[in-house]
Amino acid sequence: MCGAVLAAVVATPVAAQSTEPVSPASDFSFSANMTLASQYRYRGLMQTNNKPAIQGGFDLSHSSGLYIGNWNSSISWLGDSDDNVSAPLEMDFYAGYTAPIWGDLTVDVGVLQYYYPGSYPQGFVSPDTTELYLGLGYGPVSFKYSHAVTNLFGWADSKNSQYYDLSASVPTGFWGLNLDGHVGYQRVRNVADGNYTDWSLGLSKTWGNVTASLAYVDTNADKGVYTSAATGRYQGKAAAVFSLTAAF
Repeated sequence: MCGAVLAAVVATPVAAQSTEPVSPASDFSFSANMTLASQYRYRGLMQTNNKPAIQGGFDLSHSSGLYIGNWNSSISWLGDSDDNVSAPLEMDFYAGYTAPIWGDLTVDVGVLQYYYPGSYPQGFVSPDTTELYLGLGYGPVSFKYSHAVTNLFGWADSKNSQYYDLSASVPTGFWGLNLDGHVGYQRVRNVADGNYTDWSLGLSKTWGNVTASLAYVDTNADKGVYTSAATGRYQGKAAAVFSLTAAF
């Protein structure tokens, strides 16, 4: 018995010495995501003419709080607005910094570029948009302010438009469901009756790396402004949106 204990004590440092050095943890982390959605709504407005969308992106973050990323989605709203436009893809590129500033209060500041590759007729106002954003988060609640430093999504002379976003995701305590709520206000400069409010309410549940969500989405956007010229559909009409997202 004593001999076995002594052998174990003597053997321990030998085993430790033979172990290869452990590489230090990287300061960088990488993640990716893929989503299938019944349709794509952005700020309450339909982006795929009530048809399904496929979406996905990736993020690279540093332990300092710096991050960059890309997100993409199929779209149809540009072609729906003008038959001479062919632009089936939205590509978003962003970079920013996030960090705790006091207790559970966090800040998120950055820049986001919306890019719509495609072909456009002469004189068509580019839908490409650049926004600066500032966000604050506290527990399950977040607030984000976005400020366009270019024209907003193809609206002429709409530079300095703003969007205000208040969102929350609260565990219900039942079956692992979260209650997700959102209200936003889009101010479009120099566009008569272009301002509107959007809101959504829904439930989500996560299994491992997969999240399913179902939400009711609605707006009070002016029908005269936000009805597609090509399809005749009101882009701000209420809808139920289902999505399935996998994170990697």
